[in-house]
Amino acid sequence: MHFSTVDYVIFVVLLVASAGIGLYYAFSGGCQRTTQEFLLADRSMRCLPVSLSLLATFQSAVAILGAPAEIYTHGTQYWFLGCSYFLGLLIPAHIFIPVFYRLHLSSTYQYLELRFSKSVRICGTVTFIFQMVITGFDLWGAVLAMGLVCTLYTALGGLKAVIWTDVFQTIVMFAGQLAVIIVGTHQAGGIAEVWKKAQNGSRISGLDLNPDPLERHTFWTLGVGGVFLMLALYGVNQAQVQRYLSSRTEKEAIMSCYVVFPCQQIVLTMGCLMGLVMYARYGEESPLDQGYVKSNDQMVLYFVMDVLQDLPGLPGLFVACLFSGALSTISSAFNSLATVTMEDLIKPHVSPMTEARATLLSKMLALGYGLVCLAMAYIASLMGSVLQAALSIFGMVGGPLLGLFCLGMFFPWANSTGALVGLLSGLVMAFWIGIGSFLSRMSASAPPVINATVIPDVGNMTTAVMTTLITSKPRPSGVQALYSLSYMWYSAHNSATVVVVGLLVSFLTGPSKEKELNPGTIYPVLGNLLFFLPQRYREKLCCVTPLDDKPKVMELQPYQMAQKESNGVAYTKEDDELREEEGEQKTAQPTCNLAHTVQETAL
Repeated sequence: MHFSTVDYVIFVVLLVASAGIGLYYAFSGGCQRTTQEFLLADRSMRCLPVSLSLLATFQSAVAILGAPAEIYTHGTQYWFLGCSYFLGLLIPAHIFIPVFYRLHLSSTYQYLELRFSKSVRICGTVTFIFQMVITGFDLWGAVLAMGLVCTLYTALGGLKAVIWTDVFQTIVMFAGQLAVIIVGTHQAGGIAEVWKKAQNGSRISGLDLNPDPLERHTFWTLGVGGVFLMLALYGVNQAQVQRYLSSRTEKEAIMSCYVVFPCQQIVLTMGCLMGLVMYARYGEESPLDQGYVKSNDQMVLYFVMDVLQDLPGLPGLFVACLFSGALSTISSAFNSLATVTMEDLIKPHVSPMTEARATLLSKMLALGYGLVCLAMAYIASLMGSVLQAALSIFGMVGGPLLGLFCLGMFFPWANSTGALVGLLSGLVMAFWIGIGSFLSRMSASAPPVINATVIPDVGNMTTAVMTTLITSKPRPSGVQALYSLSYMWYSAHNSATVVVVGLLVSFLTGPSKEKELNPGTIYPVLGNLLFFLPQRYREKLCCVTPLDDKPKVMELQPYQMAQKESNGVAYTKEDDELREEEGEQKTAQPTCNLAHTVQETAL
C-alpha cells in the first residue's frame, strides 16, 4: 500500500493552496502593517468564515484519528459527547462573548487585569502558553512535513489568513472523511450490514446513566463533564476567543457559535460512522492485534490505505484531510500564542513602540513559536492514545483557566489574592491527579486471577474444565479513587477547585467592594439567581447590576499611550448597532487603551 502520483499531487495542492492564501493576505488589503490587522483581522470577519474556523480548530488531526479508533475499540458511547455541545456553545454565546466583545479586548487575559490585577493577567497568560505548547501539536510526521508551510502563512498573513485557510481546510476535512465512509460502507455491504455487525460485536452502546465519576465514559461524564471541556475551549481559550473578537459585530460573533453547533454534530457523527465501518471490516481481529500497527490511533491510517488502495487520489485526499486538521490546529496556536505574548507580556513592560515595530515583532513571535513547537511535536508522538491524552492535558490546564475566568465573571467579591491562590491550587490539583493517574496505570500490571470452573459435558459424560480470566477489579478508594477519576471530569473538577479556593481566600483576605470593580467585567448571574433576597443583602454580596450603569475610568498600561488619540474613545453597544446598519467597518477602532471611559452595558 503506497501513494500514487495522483495522491502526491492532491497533497501538494493542499500545501500550496494553504501557503497561497497566506501570501495573498500578506500582500493585499492593509498588507498586515498593524497589529490590529495581523492579530485580529482588523475586526472585519463575517459569521460563516469565523464559524468554519472555530470548527476547524476543534476538528484537529487528534479528533480525525482518535474518534474512529475510540468507537472501534469501545463502542458508540463516545457519541454522547455531542450532548455537551449545546450548553458548551450556548453559554459562551450569551455570557463570555458579550463580556469580552464589549470590553473590546485583544487578548482574553486583558480581562484578568481589568477584573483582578496585572499579576493575575501574567499568570493566566503563562498558563495558556504552557497549555498550547503541550497540547496543540500532535502527529510528529505530519507536523514535521508541513510545519514550515503553516508557519509561513501564519507569520505572513495573520489571523485573516488563518481563518480563510481554516475554511478551505474544513472543506477538505469533510471531503476526506466522507470519501472513506462511503467507500468503506460500500465494501462492507451497505450501511445495514455495518450496523448489524456493530450490534453483533456489542459496539452500539445504549444510554449509560451510571453516575459513577470513575467510569471512563457514561452519559454523565460525556454529556455533563463534556460541558466544562467545551467551555474551556469555546468560552475562554484565546485561540477561539480571538476569532470571536475578529467578527464585525457582537451579533455575528454570537451567531458563529450557533452555526458551529450543527457542524460539530455532523463531524462527531462522521467520526462514529468511520469507527463502525472499521469494525465491520476487521471485527475483533484488529490491525493492532495482527501486528500491522503499533497503537489504536494508527489503525485509522491503516484502514484508510486498506480501503482506498485501489482508488488513486482518495488516499491522498484523506491524508490531505488529516494534514488540514493538523494545520488548522497549529496555525491557531501560533497566532494566539503570538497575540498573548505581545499583548500581555511585551507591550505592558516595554516602552511605547511604533505600529510597524509591534507588527514585525508579532510576526517574529508567530515564526518563533512555530519553530519551537515543531520540536515539541516529537514529545507528543511518544504518548499513548492521542484522543484521551489531548483531552486529559487540555482538561488539566484548561480547567483551572476556566475556573479563573468564572471566578472573576460570576463572583464579584473575589479578589486578586483569591484568584492567584485559586489558580495555583487548581493547577497543583490538576497535575497531582493527572500524574497520579498516569503512574497508577503504569503500575497496574498485576497478572490476572485464574478461575477454574467445572462444566459437565452431557454428550460424552466427560468433564471439561473452562479457564476464565477475571478482569474485574475492586473499586478504588481513597487517593486511588481520585486517580481513577474519568478524564472527562478533569475540567469540571479543576475549575471547581479554583472557584472554591479562590472564594475562600477572598473572604479570608477581604472580599472586593463594589466600588473597586471595573464596569463590564461582571456578569450579574448571581443577582438574577438570588432575586428573592432583600436589596441590602444583594448589595453586600455584590449581586446587583455592577456599578448600576455608572461609568468608571480604567487605568491601563503605559505602552498603550503610543496609540493615536482618536482610538481612546468610549466603546458602547451603540457602536455595534451603527456599524451593522451602515454595513461598513468603523473608522475609529476603540481599544482598551490609555485611561478611557467604558460605559457598562446591561448584559
